[in-house]
Amino acid sequence: MTIQFRKLWQEDQGQDIAEYAVMLAVILVIVIGTIRLIGTSANTVFSSVNSSLQTQ
Repeated sequence: MTIQFRKLWQEDQGQDIAEYAVMLAVILVIVIGTIRLIGTSANTVFSSVNSSLQTQ
């Protein structure tokens, strides 16, 4: 029984999948946040350009 417990404790193959999933989640949160931030700023800039073009 202790041999099987040691094998299970030392086996780290399942940890790799969990680590990749956490890294993917963090990257997605950063990308989505950046897109939302840039999207809002870009929308403001395009609206300003559109307004200035219509007034001329």
